[in-house]
Amino acid sequence: MDVAVIGATGDIGRQICAQLIERRVVPTTSRLQLVGRRGGSSQTAAHGLRADLRDAYSEHAPLIDVAVAPEDVVADVIIMAAGATPPAAPGAVVDRRELAAVNARVFTQYAERLAEHGAGHEVIIVVSNPVELAVGILAKALGRHRVIGMGAWLDTLRFRREIASTLGFPRQRIGGFVVGPHGDDLVPLWSTVRVTGLTVPERKSAVRRARGDRSLDDFDGEIAAAKTRIGEVASVDMTAAFAEVYDWPPDLRTVTRPWLTHQSGAKTASGTANATVELIDTLFDGREIVVAGQVRLDGEISVAGQPVRSVTGVPVVLGPEGWKQVLLDDLAPDEERRFRASLDKTDAMLAQWEL
Repeated sequence: MDVAVIGATGDIGRQICAQLIERRVVPTTSRLQLVGRRGGSSQTAAHGLRADLRDAYSEHAPLIDVAVAPEDVVADVIIMAAGATPPAAPGAVVDRRELAAVNARVFTQYAERLAEHGAGHEVIIVVSNPVELAVGILAKALGRHRVIGMGAWLDTLRFRREIASTLGFPRQRIGGFVVGPHGDDLVPLWSTVRVTGLTVPERKSAVRRARGDRSLDDFDGEIAAAKTRIGEVASVDMTAAFAEVYDWPPDLRTVTRPWLTHQSGAKTASGTANATVELIDTLFDGREIVVAGQVRLDGEISVAGQPVRSVTGVPVVLGPEGWKQVLLDDLAPDEERRFRASLDKTDAMLAQWEL
């Protein structure tokens, strides 16, 4: 199987390419295609990146080539990591509507070209933001089961890590999912949290200890207050800001720590690339596993009594041919209310592009 990374020379694209080779996900018998934009800085940078990757991983690097036009993208697995990104600086304001307007043109261009020139079996993993918009545009052109956004998987891994940190366990022992959109409106499903090695009473006690006496009905207010607080602290002392976040509940850290990391200028390329490469690894070895991802639903689930026909993050079965089955148990009342509200926001955003 071959992999193409659209936006390979960006911060996240570079990390994805390096991890794919370093972790030997793409074998020497396969091809890694670095996709840049003809006439842009990424056209020349892609050739430099190819040389750098070959220098670093000569002993086990796959065939690496460069493409600079959407119609030249050829691979079994395609990573969409192109487009504008929010500014990474303390106090930077993100205009998601402007970001969506700029990146929608990129998503549409590649969706049209892949539909026209592709082989018809490619699986697309979306990294770019807004991930729900990208999935909606690509799924409309290529078929919804072939497109999955990795934002919900990244949020799920972060959620598990924060719970593990609070309880003093390695992340591998923590189960649980985050659903909904990628960003502040995500829905942490405390009802799905499991801890390997604990009995049911022990697990319930551990979850209560980690979560505290809180409800997702108040989560928006908590996030807003937390961002205001750490924004003020970070403007004076970034080290103190990270220290303060450490004492917050796991679900609140799931949202605010990545935001602070991006604000610090470090961005979140390593974690984002890791989550993406995990999905690619699954596709390569032929397994079917349950992950969370943004997908285009057509009534597979209902939330608050309404069938969902939108793009959102849910647990799905992912295999070499894409995703197929949604696995979502009954939600707690506060989870269902937050999920329904997030779906309404996503629907309003997608409606602007007739999706």
